[in-house]
Amino acid sequence: MIKPLLQSLALLLLFAATASSADTAWWDAKWTTRKKIDIDTTGKGVAIAEPIGTTAVLVRLHEGVFSFLSAKEDGSDLRFVADDHKTLLKHHIEKWDALLNEAYVWVQVSDLKPASATSIWLYYGNTEAAAGEPAKETYEANTTLVYHFADTSKAGTDSSATGANAEGTPPPATGSLIGGGLRVFGQAPIKVPAPPLPEFAPGAPLTVSAWIKPSALQPNAVIFSRRDGANAFILGLNNGIPFVELNKQRSSEGAPIAAGGWHHVAAVADAGTVTLYLDGKSYGALTAAVPSLKTPAEIDKDTSSGAVGFTGEIDELQIAKTARPAGFIRFAAVNQGTSADKDKLITIGPDEASDHEEEGEIMKHLSLITDISKDLTFDGWVVIFLCTVLAIVGWIIAAGKIMYLNTIEKASKEFMKRWEKISSDLTAIDTEDEESIKNIGGSMSAKMQKLMRQSPLYQLYHLGSQEISNRMKSFRQVTFNPAEKKELQVLSLSGRSIQAIKAVLHGGMVREVQKLNGKLVFLTIGIAGGPYLGLLGTVIGVMITFAVIAKSGEVEVNSIAPGIAGALLATVAGLAVAIPALFIYSYLSSRIKDVVSNMETFIDEFVTKMAEHYKE
Repeated sequence: MIKPLLQSLALLLLFAATASSADTAWWDAKWTTRKKIDIDTTGKGVAIAEPIGTTAVLVRLHEGVFSFLSAKEDGSDLRFVADDHKTLLKHHIEKWDALLNEAYVWVQVSDLKPASATSIWLYYGNTEAAAGEPAKETYEANTTLVYHFADTSKAGTDSSATGANAEGTPPPATGSLIGGGLRVFGQAPIKVPAPPLPEFAPGAPLTVSAWIKPSALQPNAVIFSRRDGANAFILGLNNGIPFVELNKQRSSEGAPIAAGGWHHVAAVADAGTVTLYLDGKSYGALTAAVPSLKTPAEIDKDTSSGAVGFTGEIDELQIAKTARPAGFIRFAAVNQGTSADKDKLITIGPDEASDHEEEGEIMKHLSLITDISKDLTFDGWVVIFLCTVLAIVGWIIAAGKIMYLNTIEKASKEFMKRWEKISSDLTAIDTEDEESIKNIGGSMSAKMQKLMRQSPLYQLYHLGSQEISNRMKSFRQVTFNPAEKKELQVLSLSGRSIQAIKAVLHGGMVREVQKLNGKLVFLTIGIAGGPYLGLLGTVIGVMITFAVIAKSGEVEVNSIAPGIAGALLATVAGLAVAIPALFIYSYLSSRIKDVVSNMETFIDEFVTKMAEHYKE
């Protein structure tokens, strides 16, 4: 009984280990990052029960799901791999915008199953990767025409293997459904040359699909047409009702669409029946076979009949010489569309880093600097040493000043709270009691007194209070009040005494300002002297490099570059000292200026309150 259980447990552990190993297998260590992309055609995603088959899946990348900074600037390091972590999938990039962090990539997924979940992997992060395969490799052999209308140099470029580039295509319209699109006005036809466009063979299967966005609803507006004598194939929109027409026979009608929205229209011909799909669902039908058509096709016009052309935008026009299954059409409509279902159908997972991660950009730069430093001369090392000393001294002083200013700010806030209570009545500080003056007329803990002494405002207050107390000892007057028959003390200060006290306060402020600005000169030395020290090291290094070249007679890049790079490292060191010192000095100067302004304001307030209280 126990033995079978142990065997089952061992098999289970082996299966789990195998599954884990398969899930974590890395396709190529040169690619540092990967993402899992899930395609879900079950009820959890978007339920598609009909067959799909091999299809080009649109993968939308944006900054919410993809780190553009980790990929090459043109996206050429992107690779898509099947879930076996071995099979490389064909893909091409329709649009890559590293500035707006937006990309549209088409990936060929073979034999996509309905009502199932399929996973593929996106690898990127290889700066040395070569460009991928051309766009035509993404589409299987039955695809005979693909217009993305996204190429800025030629919007009508055919991305299929046929190479039937359209003629007379206007520049692509930006901000279309998928990257660029085609904005048409029903005036001039856009020709699709034949050959290379293959013949529509009589009775043969055929699929023509496109995304349309009508700007106005017109009668019998032609989206795509191909006419050869009496034979004709037309895909159009009649007052908002999509239709397919074969030799003047038109498909059944459904509910009209509104102007201003994107819709997927597809006509699928197979075994004498043409089915018209709208947004991935069956919309109409026509019992007729495709006639023989060998002539060039037209977009937005049917010149021979003189029918009105479609007005609006067209995107992703595709033709296939096969009858695409209903699941294929449904998948394309959801995957390429704008509905919320597209994010349920295709989900992009988080980044996964390789165990064999390559050096990051910062590490690469540090490695280069280390290599450059090997070619530094002795003079360069002396300069870098001096710059390092300047930087260390500057940072120590800056850290001390920031902590000192923070303490001052905290102490001044506490002092001002107490000053506001006694500023209207200065009797609390004209006493001869030194403790009463220190405590600002109240009671204060030893810890609070220690903090207060850090405030320049408190120091000015204490200085002024002492001056008042000293003068009160000398000038305190006594008068007799006959009514109450007792003596009264009259407190007064002359104008000259008030001016003298004000001068003492200004003297105290100057000393406080000197304390605030103390040692900042080392920062100014770093700002002014750092670049000059660096320049000195660079000049000496360049001189020595050219002197060595002159003696050796070897004038090559490999002999010049290391010495010049090493010499320039001295300038980098000087700037590395000066730039942070400049920012810190500006910050400290601003804060010191605020402290000085507070002291000047306090002196004016103190003298004013003193003059009001001790009248002459």
